[in-house]
Amino acid sequence: MHARVAAFENRDMSRVDELTAIVRERIASGRDIPGARHALMLVDRQGGRALGITLFESAAAIQKAAPDFERMGDEIPESLRGRRTSVETYEVTIEDIGPGVQAARISTLEGPPESIEPGIAYIKEQVVPSMTDITGYRGILGLVDRAAGRAKSISFWDSAESLRASEERANEIRSEAAEALNERIIGVERFEVAISEIVAGVRT
Repeated sequence: MHARVAAFENRDMSRVDELTAIVRERIASGRDIPGARHALMLVDRQGGRALGITLFESAAAIQKAAPDFERMGDEIPESLRGRRTSVETYEVTIEDIGPGVQAARISTLEGPPESIEPGIAYIKEQVVPSMTDITGYRGILGLVDRAAGRAKSISFWDSAESLRASEERANEIRSEAAEALNERIIGVERFEVAISEIVAGVRT
């Protein structure tokens, strides 16, 4: 499975709820992005940022859907969706997103490309069991760019309060992972989960 991650910036976040309603309705129709399996929208109201994460069966399916994303961009005005600043594609190594997620923390680590495979194993064997014991934890999405030696771990929480309460333990787990894998932490971001939806027509 692969993920398309599109980043947006918008200084005016007063219309986020309007945008969320429009995107949720389009996801429910199942017509906009053929081949999409799961769609997420993460927003940082204070920072004026948003991420659109769409999961597909393959990188080829993401490429095939490119014209559909461009069409959606034309149909939803920039004043509402914000300015798209980047689009990246990642391999999905872990997909375990529970229901009712409200908040997310994205930890990005970078190191030698050869550390990717041990990193995937470490997250599955060490990180996930440790996170499961934290109150409010609702799942994880693991993304990797093997060529760049970059990995993103997105943990999901049942509320912003649970995310904040988990910070100290999450910092410890992240530091331990970086040290064990000879990687460096290049970013930690926090978002509200505005949308986490299985795309219409996808059977689970």
